[in-house]
Amino acid sequence: MPEPTEADRAEQEQIEHPERSGTEPAQAQLAATEPAVAVVADEVLLSSVDLARQALLEVTAPETVGSVAGHLVEGEHVLTLLFASDLSGYPGWHWSVTLSRFDDTAEPTVLSTELMPGEAALLAPDWVPWSERLADYRAAQEAVAAAAAESEDADADADDADADDDEDDVDDDEEFDGIDIDAFDESGDDEPEGDDEPEDQSVEGSDA
Repeated sequence: MPEPTEADRAEQEQIEHPERSGTEPAQAQLAATEPAVAVVADEVLLSSVDLARQALLEVTAPETVGSVAGHLVEGEHVLTLLFASDLSGYPGWHWSVTLSRFDDTAEPTVLSTELMPGEAALLAPDWVPWSERLADYRAAQEAVAAAAAESEDADADADDADADDDEDDVDDDEEFDGIDIDAFDESGDDEPEGDDEPEDQSVEGSDA
């Protein structure tokens, strides 16, 4: 069997690895050059509003379904009708009902119903792994415990300060009673010695 030439190797390399050679196979090049065919909305599906609304009423209350807000062409004979959502707590969302039919003569059928967010919808925050949420929870619990401990210490210090103030008040009262009042009582009980009436004394020999 003859050895492959450089041209054969290059051709084989191009077929097996077109991304390396900078070229694409002929079929891929042909597909890229063909213009994209725009899919036209199926008029029968577009007019099947009652069928779509009836499907929505099987999953939600009538007052939560608004008027038709638009449509999306999913493919040939496949279309999604959009309804405004009047569901409380879901501003900017809309109901979607995807319809399809096999061919131009088949009746429309419902493929799916969904509540979908719009461009201005209020979305839930990004999902956080459980390990991170648990760490945040433990940190919050430790902060609460530390704050409670500080509050207890502050209350204990305040109680000690009140007790010291009460002892100082008691000492002041005892000093007042022991010194000032007792001194006042002692000075009030003493009477001057000169207040006693003099005794009658007769002088002997005064009649002589």
